[in-house]
Amino acid sequence: MSNSTPDLLYQIALKTIPGIGDVLIKNLVSYCGSVEAVFKERKSKLLKVPGIGEVLAQNIVSFKNFSWVENELLFIEKHQIKTYFYLDEHYPYRLRDIADAPCLLFGLGNFDLNPTRMVGIVGTRKASDYGRAFTQQLVQELKDQHVQVVSGLAIGIDGIAHKACVQHQIPNIGILAHGLDRIYPTQHQSLAKKMIACGGLLTEFPSGTNPDRENFPKRNRIVAGLADVLILPETAIKGGARITAEIAFSYNKEIMAVPGRISDYYSQGCNYLIQEQKAAMITCAEDLINLMGWTKKNKDTKNIDLFNQLSPAQAQLIQYIRSKVKIGIDDMAFELCTDPGTLALQLLELEFMGLLRSLPGKCYEIY
Repeated sequence: MSNSTPDLLYQIALKTIPGIGDVLIKNLVSYCGSVEAVFKERKSKLLKVPGIGEVLAQNIVSFKNFSWVENELLFIEKHQIKTYFYLDEHYPYRLRDIADAPCLLFGLGNFDLNPTRMVGIVGTRKASDYGRAFTQQLVQELKDQHVQVVSGLAIGIDGIAHKACVQHQIPNIGILAHGLDRIYPTQHQSLAKKMIACGGLLTEFPSGTNPDRENFPKRNRIVAGLADVLILPETAIKGGARITAEIAFSYNKEIMAVPGRISDYYSQGCNYLIQEQKAAMITCAEDLINLMGWTKKNKDTKNIDLFNQLSPAQAQLIQYIRSKVKIGIDDMAFELCTDPGTLALQLLELEFMGLLRSLPGKCYEIY
């Protein structure tokens, strides 16, 4: 996470080149060795990068709009905006293995993009009293579960979830479909300011970007990618929340939906997801806690007993992981100078013992 130049200057510049999306950016950086090197590479070599044809190669070598990028850097510095490039240490690990994840994110506020537990809550803009009451109750019940909530700051269920989080001082992040120089919808300007004190705002779009229609599915994929579990209190069959759920399903995320009457239009999407076994049914926070295995009954006593039974090698591995807070298996094998296969077996044993928790992206943490 760094706002230093020239790296950030070239990162932003690469995002602004017409026709170059996140997948191609990652291909280009991998081939050229760095973001800056992309702009210094010869056209003939750029043409060898998968997905880069004549037009895109020409767009790269002829890019001259660095004055706009420098103005964007001034905006970032003025508003103390944090940036997260996909190669940065603090880039959200939940997004690392998603091919179309944004290569660069802009954040405003006080939040951790790599919390232990991330819950997504999305739903219809036309929330009923039923959906409103459930969302408020769910958030209240999650207060003691050390979760962070992510949603889309939209009118309806999204906004209700964010407001409830602010009320109960639960960290929450609003994912935007536009730049950080504005808030859409305008009704949530006051809410957004309150969120910054206990969470914040996140977007992949630079300042000056309008909330155009095509930006909302892009926003939805970030919500789906960041969430360990996605909750849908209410959504129509063709609602935006249903789209987010389908994206989350493609990412192998857990999905939970609140059942409703078959005659209720804004419960039809939830009922469909449950019927198709894409979502588990949720009626209260306890359902979520059980699904995610967050119950901690007698955990401390159990762990003391288990630690006493560990072999010296297992105890050393647990101590190592604790010192790192959260670490991937590949980095672990490298730093410990051990065979990845042997390490994987050791980690699996500790996971079965309930001492380790596996996370997306082949990461582990002390449970």
